Amino acid sequence: MFQYMNLIKVLFLGFCLTVVVSACRVSYSFTGGTLSEGVETFSVQYFPNRAPLVNPNLSDRFVEELKEKFRSQTSLNEVVDTEGHLNFDGEITGYRTQALDIKAGEIAATNRLTVTIKVRFTNEIESENDFDKSFSAFGDYDSAKQLTEVEDALLEDILEQIIDDIYNESVVNW
Repeated sequence: MFQYMNLIKVLFLGFCLTVVVSACRVSYSFTGGTLSEGVETFSVQYFPNRAPLVNPNLSDRFVEELKEKFRSQTSLNEVVDTEGHLNFDGEITGYRTQALDIKAGEIAATNRLTVTIKVRFTNEIESENDFDKSFSAFGDYDSAKQLTEVEDALLEDILEQIIDDIYNESVVNW
């Protein structure tokens, strides 16, 4: 009889444990993005280049890479002719190089390319998440090289950092 009671207790405990575990839900995301209920679309407007020094391809490249970030990291649908539930617009306000690490003879050992992009973000569902701010990132390169030699690689890293910052500010909300 004692063994029978122990068997019932073990089965009951197993059943309770199964119910508790199945009732718990673990949710995780590799991107950390959390979207408000009702957010289904996003749009990215053209970002004109208003920087004193202009890279003619930067606007198109930035807009396409920002769109790709939201296509690949969210389940949102992109809308083109109208504004989405999440809308991004703004302008490129800075694109500059500066010398760093001045050595003897006033020669720079390293140069820095800095890009600044002003973003106006509107969330049609939760307007308290709207923002209007500038995002900057930079990349350093050897002063023995011309900017044109390293520009594409630098821009890849710089735009990735800026776009990650914009994504985090707009949908991660940590």
